[in-house]
Amino acid sequence: MFLGVAVAIWLVVLAVWWVCSRMFRQKDMDRLKNRLLGTGKQKKEKKGGQNTPALIQQEVQAGVLVTRLMKKFQLQARVQELLEQAGLKWHATRLIHTCLGMMLGGFAAGWMFIPAQLHWLAILPGIVAGALPLLFVMRKRSGRLRRFEELFPESLEFVARSMRAGHAFSVSLEMIHREFQEPLAGEFRRTFEEHNLGLPLDVALLKLAKRVPSLDVHFFVSAVLLQKRTGGNLAEILDKLAYVIRERFKLRGRIRAISAHGRMTGVALTCIPLAVGLIMFYVNPDYVRFFFLDETGNIMLGAAVVLQLIGYGIIKKIVKIEV
Repeated sequence: MFLGVAVAIWLVVLAVWWVCSRMFRQKDMDRLKNRLLGTGKQKKEKKGGQNTPALIQQEVQAGVLVTRLMKKFQLQARVQELLEQAGLKWHATRLIHTCLGMMLGGFAAGWMFIPAQLHWLAILPGIVAGALPLLFVMRKRSGRLRRFEELFPESLEFVARSMRAGHAFSVSLEMIHREFQEPLAGEFRRTFEEHNLGLPLDVALLKLAKRVPSLDVHFFVSAVLLQKRTGGNLAEILDKLAYVIRERFKLRGRIRAISAHGRMTGVALTCIPLAVGLIMFYVNPDYVRFFFLDETGNIMLGAAVVLQLIGYGIIKKIVKIEV
């Protein structure tokens, strides 16, 4: 009963937050349209005797409590950077609310389907369900970065050819937006716009390297900044850099093919104990209940889980070879 009430309260709070955020956002958009079109009455909001223009307000009206907690623990910038790298136009509070809602739903489902004497295990499906949105974001991020790295060597060669044809380096960056696909086109378009609006080229390139945490992009930014300070043929440098990146990409694929057996072994050794435990739960439930109901069994189960995770981590470390 208590759990159902908690779920209902959580859903009501989310619904109220969504409605209020839509109202505030629509109100701000209407005020901005009126100001740009010169229609309607312009109302000045004063606080402490000073005007606060709507165009420079950066605080999000929704999720105030979650935003304060994230700022307190210095997590908002990291979560927002993760969403930006994944190419998702979400706010950090949306991801946190989704994780909390999924976690509460998983806990409720576990509480309903797990026997009464094992209700404390309901936290496990809650943790798994709460981690699903974060895993989705991480998967989107890794796929986006992988796609960027596949297109990156060809884009460097395109910039080199464009510079040989007489175009400036910044103009060549802008031309990438028309010749290549996302996510590479959008990132270089953003870099060009930042530079075109007054940001120094080196700062815009450093921001690109921060948004795309790839070693190849760091090589590119370092090469351009070094050529800017010392001089040299930038087109030739980019051609050689594209060749090196393409060879690294080929070597990385060979290493992944060779280490595939080790990765499969790690997954198999991790899944075998789980599969045996599930089979024993249905074949001989009394034998398995010892690990959940007895204090000594709890210690043994916890030690087995910790050792299993340590073993999987060691295997991952062995087969992970940096290029």
